[in-house]
Parts: sequence; structure tokens; C-alpha cells
Amino acid sequence: MIRISIIIVGLLLLSFGKIFAQDFSGIAVYETKMTAPKITFSGSGITPEIEKSLEEKVKKNFEKTYTLSFDKSASLYEEEERLKPPLSSSGGSGMQITVGGSGKKYKNIKEKRYALATEIMGKEFLIKDSLPKLNWKLENETRKIGDYTCYKATLVRKVEKSGFKDKESSGKAKTTSLLKDLESPDSETITAWYAPEIPISQGPDDYWGLPGLILEINEKKSVILCSKIVLNPKEKKEVKEPKNGKVVTQKEYDAILEKKMEEQLESFQNSKGKTIIRVGG
Repeated sequence: MIRISIIIVGLLLLSFGKIFAQDFSGIAVYETKMTAPKITFSGSGITPEIEKSLEEKVKKNFEKTYTLSFDKSASLYEEEERLKPPLSSSGGSGMQITVGGSGKKYKNIKEKRYALATEIMGKEFLIKDSLPKLNWKLENETRKIGDYTCYKATLVRKVEKSGFKDKESSGKAKTTSLLKDLESPDSETITAWYAPEIPISQGPDDYWGLPGLILEINEKKSVILCSKIVLNPKEKKEVKEPKNGKVVTQKEYDAILEKKMEEQLESFQNSKGKTIIRVGG
């Protein structure tokens, strides 16, 4: 049955071969929704009103809109700009580490590489590395997303667990309660829905490698859904690779981020006026 599905997808790709004969490009808009963890706050200065406000900010941070600009060989995935609320001060000390930047992710499937513009506490980085191979399993199931007939594919992905530890006075390492709540299982199954009618091997975020544009991704705690597609727009948007920032590999960036997180965690634990944040039950 899987062989039949592959044959059908192949025929669809051939039928849309004319698209590739043109200067093919497009823009896809994606909406992301994540299941926000239950967070409780306690400490001096945390009133019910402040707690409610913080909960709303956390919830909104899990709902974002992105655009994917693409051509035959590359794509650029970026968050739509929106006004950021000003940071308020509760009068106490807390753990804060800013990771952000433009967040533009460039994927070149022809050269099998990517570039991600990001920053840590105001310092810009440009992660450049090879695109990881995704071992998709093509399924027979189909469904409609908008005007497109989409095929199902699944992927079992390894989940990296947090390596941050809280060192006690005895010298033994102990995982903190906050980070323990954030630990993940060893692996998770990702479900993708792709449209062979749009014959490019692209998708949102880190996803690529299917015989058609990925229109939906279902992870354990999040969904990425395409809400709009414009093929060959009159005003073509050039797919530009990010250039700004210190160039590092993904492994180098992860090590830098982990070190900064450990420094912030140690500083937070040594502070006097602590605000306790619990994630989970």
C-alpha cells in the first residue's frame, strides 16, 4: 500500500512539472499553537493581578504567526513582526535570559544547509550548519487542507533532555525542580501533512524533505498549520540568506547557550529576594 502511495505522489509531481519550468516562488503563512505549561508564581510582590497578567503573556507567547518565502531551491522562515509589550518590574530579583534576534531561518535544500539568525542577551549569532536528514515514513492517509489534497508522513525524532544541574553544597549534582518539570521523553512522533501539488521539499521551522510543501505539523505539544498560500505572487519576495551575527555551528551555539543558562541559574539561586516559578502541576 505504501508503494502505491509513493507512485501516486510521483504521478502528481510529474503532472505539476510545468510549475518548475517557470520562475517558481511563493509565500505560505503559518499559525503556531502550543500547549502552554501550567505555571504558578509565588514570592514577595506577586499579587493575583500580576500572576494573571503573567499567565496571559505566557499564553500569547505560545501563539505566533510566521511566513515562509520560498523558491525552487531555498526558503526563509520568519515570525511576523508585532508590538512587544514593555517589561514590567515586580521589585524583586529573578532569572531572565533573553534569546531572540530576528529568528530568520534560511534553508537551502539544493546545498543541504541552513542559516539561523539569533541572539543571546543582545549578542547576535548566525548559526550555519548542514540540514539534518529527516527519516520520514510516507503513509497512505490523505486529507484536505484548504484547496490542497495532503498526504500524511510521520517521523520519530529524538528529544534532547536538559543538561542543566543545580550543584548542592555537598558537591553532588541535582536536577532542579523547575528543570525537572521541563524534561522531555527520549523521542516523539511528528506527523506532517504535505501537498504534492506544490512540488517543493520545504516546510515550516526545521521541517523539510517531503515530496511537496508541508502544510501542517503536529508535535506532542504544538501544531503548525498553514493558513494561506500565494504561488508565484506578482510582487516576488526574494529569499535572502541572513548575514548578520557571529558565525557558529549549531553545536557551538548550544554550548554557548547552555553556559549562559547555567550562569543565570546560579545567579538566580544565589539572589536574596527570590520569586519562585513552578512549571507543571
